[in-house]
Amino acid sequence: MAQENMKKTATDIRPRRSWLRRVGSVVKWMFILGVMGVLFAGGAVGGLVASIVKDDPVRSEQTIQERIGENVVTGFAYFRDGMPIGQLRTEEDRRLVAFKDIPQIIIDAVLAIEDNRFYEHHGVDISGTMRAVKQKLLNESVQTGGSTLTQQLARRVFLSLDKTEDRKVKEILLSLRLERFLSKDEILTAYLNKVPFGNGANGYNVYGIKAAAKGLFGIDDLDKLNIAQAAYLAGLPQLPSAYSAFNGYGEFNEAAFNRALDRQHLVLRRMLEENKITPPQYQEALAFDIKKSLAPHTKKAYVTFPYLMMETERQAAGILLSLANNNQDSSKGASQLEEARQQLLTGGYRVYTTIDKKVYSAMHSISEDSSNFTKKSKTKGLEQTAGMMIDNKTGAILGMIEGRDFNVESMNYATQMVRQPGSTMKPIAAYLPALEEGLIQPASILDDAPIILKDGSKGFHIPKNANNRYQGLVTARYALNNSLNLPALKLFDEKVGIKNAWAFAKKLGITTIQDEDYSAQTGVLGGLKYGVSVEDLTNAYSAIANKGVFNDAYMIEKIVDSKGKIIYQHKANPERVFSEQTAYLMTDMLRTVITNGTGSTVRSNYKHFKDIPVVGKTGSTQNYADVWFMGYSPDITLGMWVGYKEQINTLTTKTQRKQAQALWAKVMNAVIEKKPDLFPTQKFDQPDGIVKETVSAYSGKQPTSLTDKFTTDIFNKKFVPKDSDDGISHAKYITYGGVNYIPRDGTPDDFLKERIVVSREKPIEELIKELKAAFPSMREHEPLGYYLPADAKTGVPTEVDPREDNGSAPTAPRNVEVSYGSGKAVIRFTQSGSPDVVGYRLYRSVNGGPFQKVDVLLAGDGTSFTADNSASDYAVFYVAAVDVAGNETASGSVGGGAPTPEPSPSPEDILLPGIETTPGVDIVPSPSASPGTSDGPGTSPSTAVDSGTAIDPGTAVDPGRP
Repeated sequence: MAQENMKKTATDIRPRRSWLRRVGSVVKWMFILGVMGVLFAGGAVGGLVASIVKDDPVRSEQTIQERIGENVVTGFAYFRDGMPIGQLRTEEDRRLVAFKDIPQIIIDAVLAIEDNRFYEHHGVDISGTMRAVKQKLLNESVQTGGSTLTQQLARRVFLSLDKTEDRKVKEILLSLRLERFLSKDEILTAYLNKVPFGNGANGYNVYGIKAAAKGLFGIDDLDKLNIAQAAYLAGLPQLPSAYSAFNGYGEFNEAAFNRALDRQHLVLRRMLEENKITPPQYQEALAFDIKKSLAPHTKKAYVTFPYLMMETERQAAGILLSLANNNQDSSKGASQLEEARQQLLTGGYRVYTTIDKKVYSAMHSISEDSSNFTKKSKTKGLEQTAGMMIDNKTGAILGMIEGRDFNVESMNYATQMVRQPGSTMKPIAAYLPALEEGLIQPASILDDAPIILKDGSKGFHIPKNANNRYQGLVTARYALNNSLNLPALKLFDEKVGIKNAWAFAKKLGITTIQDEDYSAQTGVLGGLKYGVSVEDLTNAYSAIANKGVFNDAYMIEKIVDSKGKIIYQHKANPERVFSEQTAYLMTDMLRTVITNGTGSTVRSNYKHFKDIPVVGKTGSTQNYADVWFMGYSPDITLGMWVGYKEQINTLTTKTQRKQAQALWAKVMNAVIEKKPDLFPTQKFDQPDGIVKETVSAYSGKQPTSLTDKFTTDIFNKKFVPKDSDDGISHAKYITYGGVNYIPRDGTPDDFLKERIVVSREKPIEELIKELKAAFPSMREHEPLGYYLPADAKTGVPTEVDPREDNGSAPTAPRNVEVSYGSGKAVIRFTQSGSPDVVGYRLYRSVNGGPFQKVDVLLAGDGTSFTADNSASDYAVFYVAAVDVAGNETASGSVGGGAPTPEPSPSPEDILLPGIETTPGVDIVPSPSASPGTSDGPGTSPSTAVDSGTAIDPGTAVDPGRP
């Protein structure tokens, strides 16, 4: 008990804690709880931040530097003189500027309105942010952005532009990181190169201060901006769409401009407050007429030169792809080409072309004038054209016509379209290789006679000429002048050979030859699988003008990257394909195509023959789906094509079929007027080794004593013919069915001809046999006579006349009648029915005198005679049929004429055969005086019997009766 009392007493006497200790304890616990709260809040905030940025990578210094350095920079295209064509296709205009080139006035204006403590904060400006919040909450009239320039840059480069709370946290953290790795000057430069400023006067969206100065004020040098203009530009990035004085077409927007002007006043006020400008400068800037200083409205290059910009883009992208592939084949597919195109459009490249602006504009002045073309067809559409002009010495493309209306058809008809070349292929794949190998010279003789080609679907095919006739033996010059098909086909198929012809064409830049074309026997006329482009064909002709040296045509002279480094420079690679002598001979032959041949429209419309010589070749395809003219002067080559977009639509009128020639002449006239210095050379220089010779017009060889027809022309001295004219001879022959034959014994001499005849590579008799053999296998063909050349009757006879004497006199001609007019008597008859008739003789009696032979007509050469007849004469005629044995059977006589005809002589007065007569005049008994008859003048004698039936005697015909 005592112990318990003692414990209790001890407890009761324990001293009480002071109030200070109690307060301290409370403070301690509050502190602990506060620290815990802060830690908890911090953890919560950290957790929130961590959750926000958990998918956002921590960017290294290298990554930040690379991304900040990346800039989509606008590229530009230039004419050959360095004048801009325009910016490459994009809706944006971006131009880089270095910090050292940014004037202080621009820096002051931008910082005054966007971030006046830029050089003081470390990426985030707390006071600025709070100020922006206050201005927002109180809806103050003057509001500044809460984001620093660093934050704006971070947002534009790394983050979405959507306004979300998550983005704001990321933006702040990124800003702190940017400030760690980048200097203030680097941040400011990147900002001024990347932010948008609205639309420029040409409608492009301008990005960066340099593009903005050019797009809005037309100023390239930023140092030339005044305070008012700098303040105007500095105010635009806050709301570029609302402040843009121009719309997407470059048209002025008054309302937006006024908003931008209010914004400029705010910038100027902030600059004044920040002591960046003085009060006088402030007043001067307010008074400056910004509107008047705006750049004038201009169209985008893709509106002004749409075809040219698209072609520049296409070719330059191909070059970039080729460079990426180490100049190997760049045809790696559409995806790689598209990547190269995007690189071109966004990489700030400057592409310098060979296009001469004056030439290009002159050419388009012709193509854009609708009066130069046929009216648009409802079914066929727009009559299209394409042209290209190339510098002969370099291959540089000086100008082109890509089509008539980009809005109707955006395809480049000059470089991308492939069409059949027609006769413009003849010089390239026939005449040039033949001249080069010495197979022909301009005076060489070619046979314009049919060839029969196998045709799987039709059995056989017999090519024709455009004039629907065959002219036989002609010179190579004449054949080319008149664009005869058969001589060109024979050169292509037989002399040169298809394989060699296409190998030659490929050396001249014809890139579209396909495997199937090696079996196309009519390929030289344009019968290719695909055809050729205007560029390729013009390029090939320019090699002739360049004296046989081929330079591949090109349009891109050089490409410079955004740092000013030349990454591509065109390098010429001239290649001699044929000799200067061949080039000159071909040029001279093409000269006469214009002066004497199918180039008549050029001959009539080209105005500068005296000063600037030109030569050329026409071409057209089946049914005139395409028409061409390829021509050149010593300095340039111009190729023109006309047709419709769809090849099924043809050019039907005479004007349309000459349209390529007409446009060629108009383009040449226009270019010479605008750019005469392109044509310094006044003649085609004749090289050494060209001589003039006179040769036989029968064979193109050296004449002999027998030669009576000659032709004089120029030759390559190496290939002047040495052989004599052994292809001609003197022969006596008879012509039947257009063919010369060896006459049979007994054939009367008056039906034979004795003159010079010519040996052909393929005798006419052989050609006839081939034609007759082919006809049964052909679905349709012309009559045999259509295919015989005009000079078929001059061939050396190789076979005997196929007609044989049937043992009896021929039947007489019937239905003889005479008509008069202009001092002529025309005697018509129906031919004899006998198969062995070789011809007909016409006899005439004048004023009752004896009948005399006045003319002969070979069988097959017609059924009428024409004889002179004086108005005072009374003439009577009859026609006799003569067979191969010399047997003759006469028709009834017809006549009429003078007033009172004299009575016919009595039988005893008639001179009988054998009596001496005037040399060269046959006098024979009149049929009216045959024994046993006493018919009066004009009546017929007894007539021969035809198939057992007596023929009614012919009766006299009154003068003038049909």
